[in-house]
Formats: sequence, structure tokens, C-alpha cells
Amino acid sequence: MAKKELQALVAEQKILNRIYVVRGQKVMIDEDLAEMYNVETRRLNEQVKRNIKRFPKDFMFELSQKEFENLKSQNATSSWGGRRKLPNAFTEQGVAMLSSILNSKTAIEVNIRIIRVFTKLREYALTHKEILVQLAKLEKEVKGNSKDIENIFIVLKELLEKESKPTPRNKIGFKQYD
Repeated sequence: MAKKELQALVAEQKILNRIYVVRGQKVMIDEDLAEMYNVETRRLNEQVKRNIKRFPKDFMFELSQKEFENLKSQNATSSWGGRRKLPNAFTEQGVAMLSSILNSKTAIEVNIRIIRVFTKLREYALTHKEILVQLAKLEKEVKGNSKDIENIFIVLKELLEKESKPTPRNKIGFKQYD
């Protein structure tokens, strides 16, 4: 594997490890995004505040204290300590919107990678959904045939039992008569 491909794979894995499910949505936390963009978290949040109209509730929301504690407990090595405010969580659309307010080369490159990872996650979920639909169809078919399958197993068991019991046989060879 080429060095560039390996770096891209590592970057994708790093992004995947920082996508969490909160309130039923896949999100990224402001602190993680700031680190990837190579800016301070407070600077990222300042830009968001200045452009708050670009971030409706389905693009970004503030975590509750309980949600924040749950995330911290999931990540034993987390560096999320000493915050004065609860973190902001950005959905895929919110991450895309960040690229319009953080106009640096790094931010644009990172955003492209993040959006690609979100897209792969969505494709993966759709693929699994199709498999689940097929399994449900198969299950219905099998339920309809379950009596037939049971009967087949009963007959097979009877045949196996007959084979395992030795049947008395006449001896072959010379017989002496008294």
C-alpha cells in the first residue's frame, strides 16, 4: 500500500473514531473538529456564533450535561476536561457549513475528508438495510415451509434410527443339519 493511501486510510479511521451518535444523529464535537482544522476550539465556536444563522438545530446543537458525561465515559482517553461551556455537536450538514465560515486550506481539505466519511457511513447503512429486508423476506418464506422441513427431519430421523439398529440376518456359508 502506498504511503499516501495509508495516510488517507489513517485519516479516515481518525474521523470515524470521532463520529458519535447523539439524539439519534451522527455528530462530531467542536473540540475534535477544531483539532482537525488546526484551530482553537474557542475560535471555531466564535466563528459559529458570528454566523449562527447558518447553523439551525438540525445542523448544530449544544450537548446536555448528561450527553457530555456519556461521551466522556465512552472515551477513557478523552481530553475533554476543564470546559466552561458544554460542547457543540455538528451534524453532517453542520460540518459542511463549517467550511463556509472557516476559509483556510486545512479546513477545506479536512471538510472534504469528513464529508466523504459521512457518505461512506450512509452507503454502509443502506447496504445493511437492504440485507435486513432480504433476510425478512427469507424468514417469511422459511416460516411458510417450516412444517415441510419438520416432516423431512422426522423422516430422516426414522431412517437413521432404522440404520443404527442391526437387523437379524441369516448366516452365509455351510450349514450343518443335526
